Amino acid sequence: MTTARDIMHTGARWIPAHETLDRAAQLMREHGVGALPIADANERLCGILTDRDIVVGCVAMGRDPSKVTAEEMAQGTPRWIEADSDVEAVLNEMENHQIRRLPVIDNKRLVGMISEADLAKHLSDEQLAHWMERVYALS
Repeated sequence: MTTARDIMHTGARWIPAHETLDRAAQLMREHGVGALPIADANERLCGILTDRDIVVGCVAMGRDPSKVTAEEMAQGTPRWIEADSDVEAVLNEMENHQIRRLPVIDNKRLVGMISEADLAKHLSDEQLAHWMERVYALS
């Protein structure tokens, strides 16, 4: 059985909820990613911050990214998957919530992220087409 751990990319990093968006953007640039999970003081997932969130939710609104925190941008209920969950559970979670990035958790700690690129590397063309149809259908 293929699991989330098998298809995730490792090296994912949290951004503390109190960090500012300019620091988040710097971390995204340094790590070549477009999203960072947001961690509360207990290192529990409290959201995900994307590069788009920074641009559309902060900069385009005339706000200063050096004064807005990741926590202020966290919206909705964060979604995640256990590392030992099978690929079908990963796809269902992403499809049901129409999300394109999914943090992978093991023992309540971030161990990786699953993105569209990870799915493209590990799924059959048929699985990937079905996933894309479901995730992008109502976007």
